[in-house]
Amino acid sequence: MKRRPLYSGSTKARTQEARRLTEPGAAPRSQPAYIPEPEEPTLRQRAGAIWTPFAARHRTKLAIAASVAITLSLVGLYQALMPAAQRLTQTDINAAVNFAIDERPRPPSVASMAYAAVIPSVVKVNGYDPKAGEPAADGTPPVETPAGEIEEDFHEKYTAVGTGVVIDDMGTILTNLHVARAAPKLRVEFFDGTEADAYIVGARPELDLAIIRPTTLPDDLQPATLGASASLRPGDEVVAIGFPFGIGPSASAGVVSGLLRVFEQEGQTTMRNMIQFDAAANPGNSGGPLVNADGEVVGIVTAILNPSGIRTFAGIGFAATIEDAGGAVEESPL
Repeated sequence: MKRRPLYSGSTKARTQEARRLTEPGAAPRSQPAYIPEPEEPTLRQRAGAIWTPFAARHRTKLAIAASVAITLSLVGLYQALMPAAQRLTQTDINAAVNFAIDERPRPPSVASMAYAAVIPSVVKVNGYDPKAGEPAADGTPPVETPAGEIEEDFHEKYTAVGTGVVIDDMGTILTNLHVARAAPKLRVEFFDGTEADAYIVGARPELDLAIIRPTTLPDDLQPATLGASASLRPGDEVVAIGFPFGIGPSASAGVVSGLLRVFEQEGQTTMRNMIQFDAAANPGNSGGPLVNADGEVVGIVTAILNPSGIRTFAGIGFAATIEDAGGAVEESPL
């Protein structure tokens, strides 16, 4: 088979062919089909040749990367559109704090919390004479007021009123001996309004302490929590609770003025190891609890000192310690 001649497309070959055709009798040679030179691939084609296989191999990773990029772009756009953060000065902070303090509810006082803790255990101790209102031995009828009540001497009336505090589930009540002996009969009134007669079951005359027991107990009897007077220090807050002049229950707040005090009055037993306090106490507070800031009974209000001799508060009160009062309970025959 005859091989097809190949012709060079160079300039030299074309020049030689032109010279040959100028010779006499030369006939033109048949021209071969033109074969164009291959074109160089473009930059886009070269990039496509590289990217397409790469994209096929890493399709999942590229999708994740695109999602992350879009998310970051949106977050950046959001941050760019947000208003600038407010720059707070110390004055602004102080004003906000002061406003919050002014607007918050006022917390209860120490005295009010101590009162609330012990008040369900406080009782009113009334002394009465079952023969009151009966005719005298000579047949003279009792004097009556227009309201029909028996007229009584004020001194006898308020010395027959005192306070006590329940210290156990059996209804044992601590009070003062001078309160328990102020009248032939005792009647106690509990926090819930229950009333019952009571009788003396023990006493410590040297400390003016008495233990009484009611004949009937309320269903929701709540004994007080007893503390330790040994933990007291001068200046500690205390609250005296009772029925001054029969009014109450009333609370008065003060501090411990001193410890291990001695109280004596002419014609009376000297009492030692007393708590001195300055919370207001008057006739009717006798036998009531002296309560610390935790609502624990640390003493039994026993006496007040007034150099004028008048039986009203002059700034100094005395209470027997709860430890001494507990000793009176232990000596009770019951």
